[in-house]
Amino acid sequence: MKPLKIGIGGVRGVVGETFTPDLVVGFAQAFGSYVGRGPILVCRDTRPSGPMVAAAVAAGLLATGNEVVDLGVCPTPSLQLAVKWLGAHGGISITAGHNPAPWNALKFVRQDGLYLTAAQTEELLDIYHQGRFDKATWDTIPTRVGKAEAIAHHLDVLRAQFDVDRVRARRLRVAVDCCNGACSLLSPRWLAELGCEVLAINDDPASPFAHTPEPKPETAVQVRAVVKAGRADIGLVHDGDGERVSLVDETGRALSEEMTLPLAADMALQERVGPVVTNVCTTMAVERVASRYHAPVIRTPVGQPFISEAMLDHRAVIGGEGNGSVAVPRVQLSHDSAATIGLILSHLAVAGRPLSELVSALPPVVMVKEHVPIEPNVIYSALQDFRDAVQEEGEGQADLSDGVKVSFPDGWVHVRASNTESMLRLIVEADTAARASELVDWAHDRLRR
Repeated sequence: MKPLKIGIGGVRGVVGETFTPDLVVGFAQAFGSYVGRGPILVCRDTRPSGPMVAAAVAAGLLATGNEVVDLGVCPTPSLQLAVKWLGAHGGISITAGHNPAPWNALKFVRQDGLYLTAAQTEELLDIYHQGRFDKATWDTIPTRVGKAEAIAHHLDVLRAQFDVDRVRARRLRVAVDCCNGACSLLSPRWLAELGCEVLAINDDPASPFAHTPEPKPETAVQVRAVVKAGRADIGLVHDGDGERVSLVDETGRALSEEMTLPLAADMALQERVGPVVTNVCTTMAVERVASRYHAPVIRTPVGQPFISEAMLDHRAVIGGEGNGSVAVPRVQLSHDSAATIGLILSHLAVAGRPLSELVSALPPVVMVKEHVPIEPNVIYSALQDFRDAVQEEGEGQADLSDGVKVSFPDGWVHVRASNTESMLRLIVEADTAARASELVDWAHDRLRR
């Protein structure tokens, strides 16, 4: 199997197999043609393939007559803020986010700093597949690649949106694992701005990823040890490009990545009551937190573009997904781990209680996540078979907006095709571990059919 994923999350694959220079140049040409001639920002994370992919992106964009502004190694949220700040026509972030180092990807950002919507992605794909690219003549091709600094601007925005002095007064001790990713250049600086004593590990962008860049309890082993040894108030684990963050409490307990959004939502709703946006397979703890404030919850299909558009439409106070991604509207409507950190530390500074106590106040639920590897050519037929089995039996309440979600009075099951890898994702949640196990077995029985 040589996976290549093209969809609302951009285009991603394994470098040297399906993710090739020809593919990258073609998509860069398509994007340059789609947004029209003008400056386009380009950034990358710290993967070894980054410089090669960046060169191919620049070639494609220059061939369509677009000016290229290189931000270098830079978190994706920093690029998204910089698009509007610098008046660019759009941006391309070269990062596969949480995927392992052999992968890379292109994420396409439009003029307002948000990702392309599903409809816009389809339009881009039409241009790519038809090969209808703008072609600059020899005398109109831009002759240089510009440079710009986006991280300093990101820090300026963060400082303006959070009460930095209040956090500084608390003098929090924070352990942070940057995974040697793009946040190595942002998070330690942001934490220092907040007056924290920073215990940073894996913060060398010239080094390989220290572990799989997916923030979750399994990848928090090192930062847990730092929290306990350094008596930190909180531990943070980043992904490769700065969209996701998971937490470790002051006892050294690694929290599920699902808990980042409910905790952030509880904090945001204390400031202002309003809609909360999340996707169909994020923990039901979000509804239970929102109900304390009589706030509505809007559920979308999986993917940041759906979250951002729904937040815009409903004027949400917070949004995000169950992978550690949170969008804080006062900063931007895109997932931004630095903004998430600002929100959480601001509330931790004035709560007068440790993180473990704040987390213990969240609704208790049990979630199980499994990956079902499957050949790309049979993913959707397997999903259709599962859907048919569910509909024939008529058990639970089915939601078909993204894959198949079946809700029961005491839990739910969700099976969907991954946006980023060749697999089915199975997510189950219930009030008890025993019931969650029953629902996992129930789902596998129907998938085997």
